[in-house]
Amino acid sequence: MMGKLIGGAIGFVLFNIVGAVLGVFLGHMFDKGYAANTARVTPEERDALTKSFFETTFTLLGYLAKADGRVSEAEVAGTEQLMGQMRLSQEQRAEAIALFKQGSAKGFEPTKVLRDFRARCGRNKNLVQMLLTYLVNLALADGQFDAAEERVLREVAAGLGVNGFAFEQLMRMIKAQNSFSSSGGYRQSGGATQQSSADELARAYDALGVSASASDAEVKRAYRKLMSQYHPDKLAGQGLPEDAVNAATERSKEIQVAYDLVKKSRA
Repeated sequence: MMGKLIGGAIGFVLFNIVGAVLGVFLGHMFDKGYAANTARVTPEERDALTKSFFETTFTLLGYLAKADGRVSEAEVAGTEQLMGQMRLSQEQRAEAIALFKQGSAKGFEPTKVLRDFRARCGRNKNLVQMLLTYLVNLALADGQFDAAEERVLREVAAGLGVNGFAFEQLMRMIKAQNSFSSSGGYRQSGGATQQSSADELARAYDALGVSASASDAEVKRAYRKLMSQYHPDKLAGQGLPEDAVNAATERSKEIQVAYDLVKKSRA
């Protein structure tokens, strides 16, 4: 309502009646967008989102892990690491393992899982992106990315309504962001070679989703957009489960390191 009042008043002062009408319309669009961005989910909706996200995540992790015919030790370790990041209780861990086994069972078909998740959570782009991030990370857990894993990831992305271009961009960003992980990615070092420093900087740009030719304003805009996507309070308000918010917070730290590197290179 406030947007319509302000827009109408400004429009009338500048352009009389026609301006007032246009101002009211633009103000209405502002109010509508603001309400959508600040709406908080109800406790019931949050519970439903949490349940759907949790079940879909660990079922599809199992499905992906079995894509090449066997679940590797690295993939099991990667799933365990995610459970740790999500700070699951013993009961939740047991449920996650059961879901993982369900997804990795012979003959499992993900169509219904994807359809149900998209119906429940598909309008929340952050939930979709976090789910894909978990899956891509698992595919990279063993240091390899084979054709079977790529096929499954593309199948899942399509099932979630993510087009090929957006998926490939997300893949590049996740790979680059992972290199800045506190568990063993980028480290500032006076002994780094010129080539390794150049590679690190290139990965930093990929982590932010921009090219090295981007302006300072474009780099900052990309950084702020990513940090907004992974902001704990915003994610919690949109219904992302608390355990997943913990994992998202770790991702924001990697983005921060990448941005600091790019900013330092431009100083």
